[in-house]
Amino acid sequence: MKSFFDRFNNLYLVWLVGLSVIAFLRPETMLWFGKEWIFWSLAASMLGMGLTLSLSDFRAIAKIPGAVALGFGAQYTIMPLCGWLVATLMRLEPGMAVGIILVASCPGGMASNVISYLAKANLALSVVLTICSTFLAFFFTPMWTSLLAGSRVEVDVVQMSLSAMKLTVAPVALGVLIRWLLPKTADRIGACGPTVAVLAFTFVTGGIVAASAEAIAANFGRLALAAFLLHVFGFGLGYLVTRLFRFDETIARTVSIEVGMQNGGMAAALARQHFAAMPLAAAAGVFSGVMQNILGGLLASWWKRRKSQ
Repeated sequence: MKSFFDRFNNLYLVWLVGLSVIAFLRPETMLWFGKEWIFWSLAASMLGMGLTLSLSDFRAIAKIPGAVALGFGAQYTIMPLCGWLVATLMRLEPGMAVGIILVASCPGGMASNVISYLAKANLALSVVLTICSTFLAFFFTPMWTSLLAGSRVEVDVVQMSLSAMKLTVAPVALGVLIRWLLPKTADRIGACGPTVAVLAFTFVTGGIVAASAEAIAANFGRLALAAFLLHVFGFGLGYLVTRLFRFDETIARTVSIEVGMQNGGMAAALARQHFAAMPLAAAAGVFSGVMQNILGGLLASWWKRRKSQ
């Protein structure tokens, strides 16, 4: 059974693209997957992440403080500014610009941990950075969105902070608590965590594509290019900055992946909740999620063939 789920999870990109195409061509098949479904699906995937974490994962922070500080700082400076830069250079219309800035201001996604493993990067550091950026997303995501997109649209920072807290901090903390108090139960439930995450973001993507099909069709090229540029900048600058600070190749790869890969599902959910009148804002999160997985997978394949210096 485990091998079946492993194979299913490894085909994540196939399910993601496949359901997206179906939802785009036949929106009625996924229109039922609305805002509430999106929110609770992502919360469930965050709970699964929490169930896989133990207190020892948090103690790992003390062993590599410099790398953690650099990775966290890069995550919440390089990417938001790259999002603003892409939106400005491409002169994106307000909805698309808000979506790109929002996804750039989100924490790292769980997919980054998988890509780090495939790229022979530092998996422990990847997990720690994902934890840190997720736990503090309730502050940094609304803050950067307000600072960089506030001139384009009104941003309710308090409500977005509360949404981010309910979507990330609460379920992850609950998962960690269950693992601490009921480790055997956490093992049984947590084993399904990766599959739940795959299903959650696949259905979230399908639901948003269906709801935004017309807007996506009219702006497909610009959405794809904006997402491509955002993540290329993130991967490239994350790696370059880490090497400039003289960290080794393994840590540079890890920070590059953590900076370049955001939680597109979270961005899409927040966009649907707080920028409902702008369908392109949520669509940007979807395009980001697909694009970063393609680019991250290609980068991991290339790095896997190269020895760490």
